Amino acid sequence: MESELKDLSSQSPEPETAETIHDDDSSPKDDRPLLKPETSAAVSAESLEEMEKKFAAYVRHDVYGPMGRGELPLAEKVLLGLALVTLVPIRVVVGMSVLVLYYLICRVCTLCLAPNRDEDQEEQEDYAHMGGWRRAVIVHSGRILSRVMLFVFGFYWIEETYRVLDTDPKSTTENEGKGQFEEFGRPGAIISNHVSYVDILYHMSSSFPSFVAKRSVAKLPLVGLISKCLGCVFVQRESKSSDFKGVAAVVTERVLKARQDASAPLMMLFPEGTTTNGDFLLPFKTGAFLAKVPVLPVILRYPYQRFSPAWDSISGVRHVILLLCQFVNYLEVTRLPIYYPNQQEKDDPKLFADNVRRFMAREGNLVTSDIGLAEKRIYHAALNGNNSLPTVLHQKDD
Repeated sequence: MESELKDLSSQSPEPETAETIHDDDSSPKDDRPLLKPETSAAVSAESLEEMEKKFAAYVRHDVYGPMGRGELPLAEKVLLGLALVTLVPIRVVVGMSVLVLYYLICRVCTLCLAPNRDEDQEEQEDYAHMGGWRRAVIVHSGRILSRVMLFVFGFYWIEETYRVLDTDPKSTTENEGKGQFEEFGRPGAIISNHVSYVDILYHMSSSFPSFVAKRSVAKLPLVGLISKCLGCVFVQRESKSSDFKGVAAVVTERVLKARQDASAPLMMLFPEGTTTNGDFLLPFKTGAFLAKVPVLPVILRYPYQRFSPAWDSISGVRHVILLLCQFVNYLEVTRLPIYYPNQQEKDDPKLFADNVRRFMAREGNLVTSDIGLAEKRIYHAALNGNNSLPTVLHQKDD
């Protein structure tokens, strides 16, 4: 469930913001699989090395190699085989049971309750307005079951670090844009780097926020109702600029409400717009910063020994299976101080976004990269032996 946030403030999207989410029902269908091979053509070692330098943010460095299809040592094959016949079936059964249980809880809590519908966004339907015992049950059970699901995936313990702000004025500069931290108050949104779909489960177990998700997610069995109870804002990748403005208004309204109302769910936003291998931080879209309110930066890292939980250049099904085959997975979370924008940042969302990105990169030891989803498609296409790179690159202007 990859949450990819469009730069919703733009009426005519620039190349670097072409990362909204495809709606298969209303947009021209892209028949080029992003990760499935279309040809048996192999990538030469020299070409692969060159690509890995250029698209470093999406390169896998684990035992399984690019696309999770590298040649495995004998010991790894034995461990993988044992996990496939013992661990995976148990985890699949338990995981599906947890998912069905939470769906039933959501179904009961939404009985006789009309969903909230946005007049301007016909597809926007959610239960973000839910309150009272219904909201309490949804939130508390959701946080507990999300943690159970993480346990099922092998994340038995999660290391969380809370950074304390260095208030020494000599350690900050105006150009760094540290913001006016002397203010107090609740943030309107959580800003996180995006590494894997596991990010969603962690944030649900931690703060149970609302997300920006594919419009098609709302129609999925089980997950669709759950996403509505989360109060997700649904967007589509290719849409008219007027629709972008409508979604931007919904997101901004939710962020402002979360800032002012402690009972309202926080908005969880991944401003990079796509996943990386966890070592890099892509350019931030400004849609998360239009509300001009404080944000809470969170950095996620997935240390690994054999298989990387990062969802970068590997198919979804293969990734889930290999992740379930790992006996233990690790997650480290760094919660930074709330970032309060100064007046200059409030007046310029792009500056606000850039400064928060620099702050997260510095505090999280992350490398900033200027590439985006279009380059990710090029890298995937090349790994698949697809030489029609100009056609793939053209998607940048979609």
